[in-house]
Amino acid sequence: MKNGDTLIGLFQGMFEQNILTFNPGWDANAQPLDNFDDVRAIQKALKTKGLDLVREADENSEGPASIVLVDPDGNPILIDQHI
Repeated sequence: MKNGDTLIGLFQGMFEQNILTFNPGWDANAQPLDNFDDVRAIQKALKTKGLDLVREADENSEGPASIVLVDPDGNPILIDQHI
C-alpha cells in the first residue's frame, strides 16, 4: 500500500512477527539513489551509540548487505541495502 512517499508492505508468512524495514539506496519507488548512507556506515553509527545488533553486515564488504536490530518492544528492524 502506498500513499505519497509512504509505503507499507504486507507479507503473509514471510516474517515471524511485525517488522520495520528500511532500504538505503532506494527511493520510495525502489529506484536507485545517487547518494545515500551505506548500511555499513549506518551500522557503525548505531554501534557507536551503544545499540546492539542482532545481525551485522561485514564491515569489509561492499554492495548489498543488511543489519537487524530490535526495538524496545521486541519488534525487529531490518535495514536492507540491495545495491
